[in-house]
Amino acid sequence: MNVLLPPTVNYFTGHIESENLLTKSTTLASLDGIFADQKAFDAIPGDKIIYQVEMLPAQSADGELNFGVSHIEPGTVGNEFHMTRGHIHERQEQAEYYFGVQGEGLLLMQKNDGETVIEKVFPGSVHHIPGFVAHRLVNTGTTKLSALAVWPAIAGHNYQAIQKAGFNIRVLKDKDGYSLESS
Repeated sequence: MNVLLPPTVNYFTGHIESENLLTKSTTLASLDGIFADQKAFDAIPGDKIIYQVEMLPAQSADGELNFGVSHIEPGTVGNEFHMTRGHIHERQEQAEYYFGVQGEGLLLMQKNDGETVIEKVFPGSVHHIPGFVAHRLVNTGTTKLSALAVWPAIAGHNYQAIQKAGFNIRVLKDKDGYSLESS
């Protein structure tokens, strides 16, 4: 009988080791309309990588789970911190878990009625994202922010809905670290 070596995760960096690893980089150019300061956005090269996602091959059957890691680079566009695009699930009732691995940041969670909950993300933090909630990671630190994620295979991702409506909170760099501003 053969003993298989499963994929592994480095719990200090969040990097996944697997023969079938899928990786996607999101550049600044693909985040047009996400950041408030268009002049600052236009001054940065569009091919700058803002975040990367690593994941095991996607599952699709009802009852299956997907697993991945988001790595958000440190930095700002104007005075707004780097962040993920943010999304709500296509099957909005589906929940998700995030686990902080490295760096520091915030998880923005916004309900359909606009109510927003913000949680600090740091190594060891655990975040339950309920159904019917849009979510986005923001890197407020000076090093890479990485968070593991587990979500139902049937959840899907709806990026367009949240891009159209937007999040009602922006995270801005200030002398004390960060501040929150209504948008």
